[in-house]
Amino acid sequence: MVSTPVHERHEQYATHDVTNQAPPLAPYDAAEDAALLEGLRREGAGWAEADIRRLGLLAGGAQAQEWGELANRHEPELRTHDRWGHRVDEVEFHPSWHHLMRVAVEEGLAASPWADDRPGAHVARTAGGLVWNHSEAGHGCPTSMTYAAVPALRREPELAKIYEPLLTSREYDPGLRVPTEKRGLLAGMGMTEKQGGSDVRTNTTVATPSSEPGVHTLRGHKWFTSAPMCDVFLVLAQAPGGLSCFLVPRVLPDGTRNTFRVQRLKDKLGNRSNASSEPEFDGTVAWLVGPEGQGVKTIIEMVNCTRLDCVTASATLMRRTLVEAGHHARHRSAFGARLAEQPLMRNVLADLALESEAATTLTLRLAGAADRAIRGDEGERAFRRIATAVGKYWVTKRGPAFTAEALECLGGNGYVEDSGMPRHYREAPLLSIWEGSGNVNALDVLRALTRDPRTADALFSELALAQGADARLDAAVGRLKEGLASASETGARRLVESMALALQASLLVRYAPPAVADAFCATRLGGDWGHAFGTLPNSADLDGILGRALGL
Repeated sequence: MVSTPVHERHEQYATHDVTNQAPPLAPYDAAEDAALLEGLRREGAGWAEADIRRLGLLAGGAQAQEWGELANRHEPELRTHDRWGHRVDEVEFHPSWHHLMRVAVEEGLAASPWADDRPGAHVARTAGGLVWNHSEAGHGCPTSMTYAAVPALRREPELAKIYEPLLTSREYDPGLRVPTEKRGLLAGMGMTEKQGGSDVRTNTTVATPSSEPGVHTLRGHKWFTSAPMCDVFLVLAQAPGGLSCFLVPRVLPDGTRNTFRVQRLKDKLGNRSNASSEPEFDGTVAWLVGPEGQGVKTIIEMVNCTRLDCVTASATLMRRTLVEAGHHARHRSAFGARLAEQPLMRNVLADLALESEAATTLTLRLAGAADRAIRGDEGERAFRRIATAVGKYWVTKRGPAFTAEALECLGGNGYVEDSGMPRHYREAPLLSIWEGSGNVNALDVLRALTRDPRTADALFSELALAQGADARLDAAVGRLKEGLASASETGARRLVESMALALQASLLVRYAPPAVADAFCATRLGGDWGHAFGTLPNSADLDGILGRALGL
């Protein structure tokens, strides 16, 4: 045998050398975001900054990033029966899912703010979500519903007395057992059915009163119920007095399994780590929550809370993918220079940074409104009512286009699953669909304006705080007032978009550096912009924007 000379062997394998590739992003600090930290302090939760910073390091760490990847690679599996043929309807998860959930619950990202008297507790929770969900988005669904269930449950004080201390617990205790024997509970929600979707008043699930006051039995089929491994669910059903809200436990007080037949898990575009299901009720025991016939009114507070979490999740995806794009551009070279040094790439990244900061700033303002409204501030209650629907419509609408552009910054590297960017891209459309699609939220804004004039007053009072600071903003507010006078269902989306942009601009004018506020107003309000990201005008201070957002 003739051996290959050493120099030839070197030449043979030189093609396997890897150069000009960005190193792994992790570990990084998910809380290293000026807009987030400034908003946290401004909205009354500065006392939580040390915890948020600690959580940001954990979220951007290699371990949490691996948990997120594994929880999505090994999707939940439905087990309808045990080995002996008994119906169990259990969902099995990869250990990484439980690691993510345990951190989220222990860090107060579920319902614990309802048991915290400190002003800003709900803001701290939102800020925690803005950093921890850098790890993985799907597990934010059960924590969100658990948070949102508490105010609805309080409509029935006797039930709240039993369940609220367990829902607000910071202990993650998975597994189906008698709720009162567990250290902590998770809550889900069952509203939509296949014939109606968002039109919940067409629900056909029937609630039949039993001989015990307040106790009913349900029969029906829910079309989209997340997440079936939760301990209790708030469910809408038709009682003799009309559509009503009910509490449905998976396990009854005597230890028997309540009838909750999971027909299948949804095969979804994204959010694949989280189990979404179709449960069938047949003699399912349920407790009435709130007055009979007022199911929508009872559960609407839950919807307001989960809508805020949709805004939060979209803002998180924007920031997460922006950080990834910036990291790639910092390390990748093309045409003789680092991508981050090239003018056109800097324009794209700066444009994305503007959108991300506007989303984060609005999210924290909405969280501050929620916190103060919960504590009795009527002005903030009116502002929250309209601004949350406005934010839900707009920020979640911007998510898919944003994540697509951030993915494109990585080129082909971003299109492969290993990068993680496809998972973020698939997640983005979900947040505009859940808790009311774009049309539902736009119409909800019109409904708020019609039924409660205080909401418009609250919105314009907020906008007036920035009056005179930017002529383009003043002009936009003037156009908005004119638009309200001729508001119609046909033009609802355009009206709500105008509200969202004016609101974001007003916040940036008041709180962001001039480079950010000026570029946002020039493009989003002044029209000096193209139809895609990366079309900022030559006057934009790219260095100032990128220095703040990414340190570039």
